[in-house]
Amino acid sequence: MGYNSIKEWAVKSKTVFDTLIKKEVITLTPKKKSRGSVLLSYLTNPFRFHVSHSYLHSHTNQWECAHIAQAWLDRGYSVDIIDWNNNHFIPKKDYAVFLDIHSNMERLAPLMKEDCRKILHITGAHWLFQNTAEYSRLLSLQKRKNITLIPRRTVQPSMGIEYADCATILGNSFTQGTFAYSKKPLYPIHLSTNIQFPFFENKDFGKVRKNYLWFGGGGMVHKGLDLVIETFCELPDYHLTVCGPVSHEADFEKAYYKELYETPNIMTIGSIDVHSSQFLEIIRNNIALIYPSCSEGGGGSVITCLHAGLIPIISYESSVDISEFGILLRDSTTEEIISALKEISGLSDTDLKINSKKSWNYARENHTRERFTKDYEEFVSLMISTMRI
Repeated sequence: MGYNSIKEWAVKSKTVFDTLIKKEVITLTPKKKSRGSVLLSYLTNPFRFHVSHSYLHSHTNQWECAHIAQAWLDRGYSVDIIDWNNNHFIPKKDYAVFLDIHSNMERLAPLMKEDCRKILHITGAHWLFQNTAEYSRLLSLQKRKNITLIPRRTVQPSMGIEYADCATILGNSFTQGTFAYSKKPLYPIHLSTNIQFPFFENKDFGKVRKNYLWFGGGGMVHKGLDLVIETFCELPDYHLTVCGPVSHEADFEKAYYKELYETPNIMTIGSIDVHSSQFLEIIRNNIALIYPSCSEGGGGSVITCLHAGLIPIISYESSVDISEFGILLRDSTTEEIISALKEISGLSDTDLKINSKKSWNYARENHTRERFTKDYEEFVSLMISTMRI
């Protein structure tokens, strides 16, 4: 069915529209004769005519998905794109390459010809590690506060890596380590960003030395907000700003309502547009990011804050290399977080600015669209050089 018909149906029935989209196949063809076909199981939304340009500036996966398709298209391949959760698609072509991000690999790989190159694009830790880590955090919270909150970031089990020939992988050695058991070749790709900031040379580092930001997406317990809040309640002369969709998780908001909204040294903003003047003001008035997540694939919120020149205090599981300019939390206990906060706030104004600039420089050198492009195009060239087509 053509796009115009789908759009007309969407006005009458969003349910019908969503159902059609989940079954949709978008095909891109090269200008010259195609040298073969690639199937990409990821996101179709970046390729639809009605998607505004700003949509590609929301989550990094939108732009990255579009570029993954473009990289194969530029090398002469036709590309069919389906959504990662399209469980209706059955291949009718002899695909030279099949790429998937999670749940379609084990379903579709057996239907591909023997010499089809099957590539998993890994965007997070292995599902078994991630689910265990989140349940562990929730169980710890239950013991501390005598409440049970529901998990928000668990992942459906998938045997994709077992069916793949190799994988591209976001994140660092942490994420890679959760897939090492498979003995499959893993090709690191640096996570991109959808925003960059100027370095704030005139920032009053001394004035903001005790001001910290927690910035993350859904899954408050998964991303350690409970631990951060409890820590700052013990440090009344330190200040915390919370930016994230807290109100979307009613059980968490209820459990921490007093701390979130009635504690003098904690200010809860909620969801925020990183392109807004409000976010710029938050950057100017905070010294560091505190982010003890239990499982990531190269934490996008961390990358955003590095671009903003915030000094990182992050967990090992956040899967971002911070070298010598931040603090890596190994256990993410209250005691460890307090020690890290005091270490950062105890630095001289000069050292605070130096570490801030190192964070900013690192992000610009390693986490840009240009770096993602370079990494992925090198990977595609390697794959083509080892394929029969």
